[in-house]
Amino acid sequence: MDLLQQFEEAAAASKLLSEKPSNDTLLQLYSLYKQSTEGDNTSEPPANPFDFVAKAKYEAWLSLKGKSKDAAMQEYINLVNKLREN
Repeated sequence: MDLLQQFEEAAAASKLLSEKPSNDTLLQLYSLYKQSTEGDNTSEPPANPFDFVAKAKYEAWLSLKGKSKDAAMQEYINLVNKLREN
């Protein structure tokens, strides 16, 4: 099975986890997914300084700048598999 297929299966499986992951883990999943599908974050930061969720997502994705899409996909797959074991 190739990496993209494993990634797509992990993305589907992430929606079916028995327990909701912590906010930190959700941010990690989000940022790895975005890095895997879009590459480096080139968007503008959130305009509303009080939108803490958007700011956290933006910064989490920005922290992965330079990581290859393949590396992000593999980390995403590994994280989802770890969450599925729990």
